[in-house]
Amino acid sequence: MRQAVDRLEVRTQGAGLVEITGEVRRWVTRQGMQTGLLTLFCRHTSASLLIQENADPDVQTDLERYFAELAPEAPGRYVHDAEGPDDMPAHLRAALTQSQLSIPVSEGRPLLGTWQGVYLFEHRRAPHRREVAMHLLGE
Repeated sequence: MRQAVDRLEVRTQGAGLVEITGEVRRWVTRQGMQTGLLTLFCRHTSASLLIQENADPDVQTDLERYFAELAPEAPGRYVHDAEGPDDMPAHLRAALTQSQLSIPVSEGRPLLGTWQGVYLFEHRRAPHRREVAMHLLGE
């Protein structure tokens, strides 16, 4: 059994979904493990990770709209607003999604479905540099 650990830096342009499937696949391939378990972990409290459809961009549009309605920016609504009106809504959106994903690896590739992609979901309006920890355990 072997393991590998690395970090992926993701630059966001502000709120929205950033697909990282290609970077993750390339990293897994470079590790040379045929079978294993890949863990991805978002090291932030105002961004998250999703596995979602990557064929139709309307899916991302609808997801972003849904979360904006679910946890709206509303001045005076939240006690925590230390970093601006998008601060607490970003934390709520991250709490409702995932900070960690587990993806099986077989034949040297993540076992994602045909239309599945891995996304970093930026919940803040300003551009950020986000970090996703990648851990692969396998052989």
